[in-house]
This record gives sequence, C-alpha cells and structure tokens, in this order.
Amino acid sequence: MAKSYSVLLIGSGGREHTMAWKLAQSPLLNKLYTAPGNPGTAEHGSNVDLDTDDFEAVRKFVADNQVDLVIVGPEKPLVNGISDYLKKHDIKVFGPDKKAALLEGSKEFAKDFMKSYRIPTAGYQTFTSDQFDKAYEYVLKQDSYPAVLKADGLAGGKGVFICKDAEEVKERLDQLSSDPALRNAADKLVIEEFMEGEEASVFAISDGESYKIIGNAQDHKRIGEGDTGLNTGGMGAYSPAPLMTEDLLLEAEEKIIRPVINGMKSEGTPYKGILYAGLMITKTGPKVVEFNCRFGDPECQAILPALKNDFLELCIAVCEGRLQEIEPEFEPGYRTCVVMASEGYPEKYEKGKIITGIENVDNTCLVFHAGTATKDQKLVTNGGRVLNVVGRGKTLEDSINHAYDNIKRITFPNAYYRKDIGHKGLKRL
Repeated sequence: MAKSYSVLLIGSGGREHTMAWKLAQSPLLNKLYTAPGNPGTAEHGSNVDLDTDDFEAVRKFVADNQVDLVIVGPEKPLVNGISDYLKKHDIKVFGPDKKAALLEGSKEFAKDFMKSYRIPTAGYQTFTSDQFDKAYEYVLKQDSYPAVLKADGLAGGKGVFICKDAEEVKERLDQLSSDPALRNAADKLVIEEFMEGEEASVFAISDGESYKIIGNAQDHKRIGEGDTGLNTGGMGAYSPAPLMTEDLLLEAEEKIIRPVINGMKSEGTPYKGILYAGLMITKTGPKVVEFNCRFGDPECQAILPALKNDFLELCIAVCEGRLQEIEPEFEPGYRTCVVMASEGYPEKYEKGKIITGIENVDNTCLVFHAGTATKDQKLVTNGGRVLNVVGRGKTLEDSINHAYDNIKRITFPNAYYRKDIGHKGLKRL
C-alpha cells in the first residue's frame, strides 16, 4: 500500500488555492494544511493561523501534526531560507534553498550567474545605494532610452522602472533612495539595456539533477487594457502561449533552462523546485528578463489545471531526487485566467465588499480565491486581486469566451477586470 502524506502548503493567494485544489486530487494525500490560506484553500483542507516568517513555529507545527512534506508557494520564505531551516530538521520541503532562490532574491546574482553561464539576457551594470550619482552619470553616458532600473532585492513587483528619459531616471533614483518600501530592496541597483520584443514565461520543475518543462504562459501585468497604466501582480494569463512555438520552446530549453539547472548544480546549489523563466522574445531569440523561484501568479492558475500528473507525486519525486522517473502529461487545449480586482488596485482600494454569484459559475470553469475572507458567514473582498476565473477550451478563443461568460456571473461592489486578456495571443493564431 502506497504511503499517504500530510502536507503543509505555505501561502494565501490564488496560486496557493490552485495548488491546494490540485493537491487535493492526489490519492497520496492524507491531510492538507494551508498557512495562512484563504476561504478557497479551506475547501480542500484546513487553514492554519501560523506565522510562516517564524521558521521555528513552522517546524513545531510540522512536528506536532506529523506533517510529511512542506510545499512553499510564495518567494519571500524561500529567499529568507525556510527550505534550509526545515531540511536541517529532516523535514521534506518542496522549494529551492536560500542560495538557489537568489535567482529571484537578487537581480545582481541572477545577472552575474547568467553572464558566467552565457545565458542570453540584457547587458547591465550594478551600483550600490551610495553610488546613485554614478548610476545617473552612467545612464547619461549610455544615452539609450528607455533605461531599465531594477532594485536588486524583493520589492513586491514594485522595484522595476522603465524610464523614458534622463529626468525620469533621476526621479526614480530619488524614489528608490527615499521610499521606505523600496530602500532595502534597492541596497543595490541593476541598470540594464531595454529589450524590444514580447514577453512570455516558461516553467520547469527540477530535483537538482534533472528537470521537466511543465508549461508556458503569457501574463498581463498592467492594470489597464492594451497593457497601459501601472504594473500589478498580474491581471490575467493564458496558457499555452501561441508566441512560444515548438522551435522557440526548444531554444529556451537549450539556451536557458538547461544551463540554469546545470549551472546551479556546478555552483554547489542544486535547484530543487519550480523555476520560472520570464523571457523577452527578441529578434535574436529568447532572452531572460527575470527568474522566479516559484510558480507565477496568475500563470499558475492557467498552467496547473492542464497537468494530468499527480502534483503531489511530482513534489515528492523532486524531494527524493527521482524526477527522471516521471514524464509530465498535459490535457489538450487552452486555459485563460482573468483576475477580478478591487477598484483602485494596485493603489488604494476598499475591503469587505460582499461577493456573490460564484455558485452560478458552470462546473467546467474554475474559480480560485486570492484576496477573499469570510465575515459574518459571508464571502467578502480582502485584497487587491480578489478572484481568478479560469476558462478552458479547445481553442484560445474558446477559453477566453468561457472565462468572460462566467466572470459576468460573479459580482461585488466596484469589481474591476481587464476585458482584453488573451487578445494578443489571438493575433498570433
């Protein structure tokens, strides 16, 4: 008889609800805990009021509840070293260790790593926070715009600026110096050349020795239609991306994914977990915009439902170093995820608005919770990105229509969503 596993899933967003939904389908699952979770994850297990920044508290919960495996959803605990801490206590963890997670945690580390292993990316220069005057002089000397400024550390998606001229460069440098939310992340600053092209993401899963490609997608980061307005955590995604032809996927695997996995192994920091490669498809081929050490959100919501394999089995295989035994399989067709957000996001927005209509969504459409909560036995908004509505179809157009047909059935005051998710993909078909 196969062993059954009790699992602690760390996170609280739409990505984690998607992972909880997928884990709950596994015959290997005994008990699922999610910390802190949301009302969606509660449908698939037990939410736990646990401070996941307190690694000792996590270790104690694992011991007290006989948890067999910890799966880490977001980047912050990984960059801070939760995998290292738990592994020292002989606890299985799905997610890269602290040094490997530097691929996301430090832009400078990632750029230097790519340079060492000849992985295609934009040219760059690094400056410390006391060298911002030199950074400004460097941009003036380059005289090439737009200029791209990236805070070295984690900044919640708010540390990248694409500056149209020298005046905006000066303004952003001042912001990075003075904004308390950015100052720590900008202890170092990477200035890189602007890359022309269209963005896409490729996702791989690795046990440190071998890897498997488990999907690709296109995200929509801007708040406004036509990719206008402020950057967000992501307003929608679709998968697979028509932009990523078989030839481009092979090129991305050979020039980017494989060298990263082999390079991390050579550095003595084998990469174990999900590797997210954010790419710019340029005239000369794919180049890396950024790496993430976890699933994207909302890309995960469009990718994971297509995976036919047991996701828990894949996570266990990664931890036990036997990923080569498993070949990922995928359902045909497309998935489109549209994010329902609170009006005002990504800036100021109100919480506590009553959500209705989820029960009216048809049974082939998926709804994943992100910024939701339960108050007085009613579902209410509790964040900027509130819900993820995922449509499916044989064609990309079918999946888009399916998502939008169902999103109209869900309501809450001042709900906002983009109405053009997936349109740039349609132009390529």
